[in-house]
Amino acid sequence: MDIKQLVKITSRSWSLHILASLNAGVPGRQAPLIAATGAGRTAFVQSISHLVDLGLLERNPGHGHPLRPEFRLTRDGLAAGDMAAHVLTIGQEDGAPDLLRRMWTIPVLAVCQEPRYFSDIRTDLAPVTDRALSQTLKNLHARNWLQRNTDASLHPPRPAYMATNAGVAIGRAAQVLTR
Repeated sequence: MDIKQLVKITSRSWSLHILASLNAGVPGRQAPLIAATGAGRTAFVQSISHLVDLGLLERNPGHGHPLRPEFRLTRDGLAAGDMAAHVLTIGQEDGAPDLLRRMWTIPVLAVCQEPRYFSDIRTDLAPVTDRALSQTLKNLHARNWLQRNTDASLHPPRPAYMATNAGVAIGRAAQVLTR
């Protein structure tokens, strides 16, 4: 998988929670997964459909009702489930699970393991808009998961961003999936 796949996975807010729950052994039916994740029904169904489209989940043949299917992780889904469980554990220990549900949080932390300029991050995360990236950088900096250092020796001065604290661990966990 590459960084684009990570962006696709995190584009739905409950995808990581669903992957982590299935990885932890929660039954792949709707009611137990909604209870485990805390997602609303509409967002949950959209996230499940999204994960099936990405090839990370599949219907469990021979199990479940046609209107209430049971899902299981695919081979790629197992790797994504391990990553999701690890990332969510780190985020919950740091007290910011809501920040992990935002689309660009994890991809930004994955590419910012070394100092990066705004334009470099935008290039690596090609579909991101300037506004979305700017908001994500601001939120991560406020959470102290990202450090912003301005190089005053350049003209004009350019800020460089690098993951810190829990952001480093989350980014490394996500990078395992992108290698």
